[in-house]
Amino acid sequence: MDVEILKQITHNVFLVKYENREFLVTKSRFKPHYGERKFSDFREWIPYRSKLAAMILNGYTIDFRPEIKMLYLGAASGTTVSHLSDIVERGYIYAVEYSARPFKKFLELALERRNIIPLLKDASKPEEYAGIVEKVDFIYQDIAQKNQNEIFAKNAEFFLKNGGEGLIMVKARSIDSVAEPSGVFNRVLSELEENFSILKHGKLDPFHRDHIFVHVKF
Repeated sequence: MDVEILKQITHNVFLVKYENREFLVTKSRFKPHYGERKFSDFREWIPYRSKLAAMILNGYTIDFRPEIKMLYLGAASGTTVSHLSDIVERGYIYAVEYSARPFKKFLELALERRNIIPLLKDASKPEEYAGIVEKVDFIYQDIAQKNQNEIFAKNAEFFLKNGGEGLIMVKARSIDSVAEPSGVFNRVLSELEENFSILKHGKLDPFHRDHIFVHVKF
């Protein structure tokens, strides 16, 4: 059965129909990385496995240019990074992960793709990789830590170009496990406004409960 392209969302990102089901996909010449389906020239982008995919399916898209330089904080095993690598195909992704266990799986991805630079580092200490990472156009952060705002701001100070943008995925329970998520999100937005202009924010339900995305400009 052929793949029917229903809509192009941004560079190398499509909504397609295959076997009477709709899928969010990235156009990719690479093999599957995390158990996603591969059909024709497309890799399925599973929203329950990627908060960026959830954001897109909830109606908000960032038009990543294929040649940008990006810093990714919290790469884990590389699920979302693999799709960003399909999009930013002529740029570079400096990807930071602190835990050695998922980093081993992530290295398999980085060895396959020339536009990913893996860094086994602590994202709360950007000075440790300041000699490796250049100034970037975009910072993506998905770190489930209490001080995630502080980590984001510190990395932006080190690496984000003036006028650059960022996207932070905020998990309320990682910041305060007992407070109401709405109150946590309001506090996060207020703190981010001290250093950034907020372009858009929104929930990631039903794919990721008690999460929001925040798109900012530096």
